[in-house]
Amino acid sequence: MNLRSRRRLAASVLGVGEDRVIFDEEYSDLIQDAITRSTIRGLVGFGAIRAAPEKGSSRGRFRDRSARLKRGRGAGSTEGPSKARMPRKQAWMTKVRALRWRLRVAREREEISADAYKALYQQVKGGQVRGVKHLLDLMKEAKK
Repeated sequence: MNLRSRRRLAASVLGVGEDRVIFDEEYSDLIQDAITRSTIRGLVGFGAIRAAPEKGSSRGRFRDRSARLKRGRGAGSTEGPSKARMPRKQAWMTKVRALRWRLRVAREREEISADAYKALYQQVKGGQVRGVKHLLDLMKEAKK
């Protein structure tokens, strides 16, 4: 017996795909006679037609993989030299921006004078300041 049209009607009534429609074999005669949406609705209420539960994707493989990644990757997975992973220019820009920000804040708080600010700014620009800690040491000297 061909129940294709009944399956389509039942899918639209249940609001699921045609693959999820399940017909109960005991009520095959009633299902065969059902030709309208209302009769299909009655059979759904009766229990002759029902929807299969949704199939979900198993997250087990994902959990295994994420647990492995959380353990961390060692130094052996690092590829390329440090200059390729963080270009020299980018490293320089990051450093200089941090130093200039420190200088600006120190000038606003009046921790250093305007003259000292100018001198230290030029030192930062010229690459004489190695890092933030070095800049703080130079600022202490400028105060004296």
